Amino acid sequence: MTERKRTPWVVGVSGASGTPYAASVIRGLLAAGEPVDLVVSRASRLTLLDETGIAFRDAHWRDDLAEWLARGADGKPGTFAAGDLSDVRYWAAGDLAAGPSSGSYPVKGMLIVPASTACVAGVALGLSKDLLQRVASVTLKERRRLVVAVRETPLNGQTLKHLVALDEAGAIVLPASPAFYSGATHIQDLVDFVAGRVLDAAGVPHGLYRRWEGELGSARPRA
Repeated sequence: MTERKRTPWVVGVSGASGTPYAASVIRGLLAAGEPVDLVVSRASRLTLLDETGIAFRDAHWRDDLAEWLARGADGKPGTFAAGDLSDVRYWAAGDLAAGPSSGSYPVKGMLIVPASTACVAGVALGLSKDLLQRVASVTLKERRRLVVAVRETPLNGQTLKHLVALDEAGAIVLPASPAFYSGATHIQDLVDFVAGRVLDAAGVPHGLYRRWEGELGSARPRA
């Protein structure tokens, strides 16, 4: 019997605020049985350190990722159970010879969560200044699914032009914009809504948020 070829989703984490979004997306992918290739930009390490206190290190990435994924959106350690990371592969942001830098490397697509405006500009212009941007360019040229969860406000005209360019190139532009109709009672609910919408765009099943069913007030607690 031929062994099934591993075909992961690439998750790119840029330097924008919103590292809990990335953690929720990764947890959702793994819960759905989807393998993950992870690229963490240099700038995002500073954001991760600031938002969680976790120093993400290449040589200890598995331990650092486990700690990150176990942390809640409010920063509380041990909020989530330590999951199985055996199907996660990590690629350093400076490794332009990494597997996903080539179109011949099999992946389902790429999710950039969160995407900074600098990352958006780099991908829109095809700069490929690091592995994250290179993989995004490869994803577009191979006509694979690219979801860009931009996290910035307000947006200036140049960034809006870059987002339009990404949309025209085939990417899905998904602002990190939480909704409140799903009955959020905790910051984690708002984070999971955005992560769930990212997974929706990727076609990955999940149960991260309550979906709209056409009934007003259906998400509010019953008296």
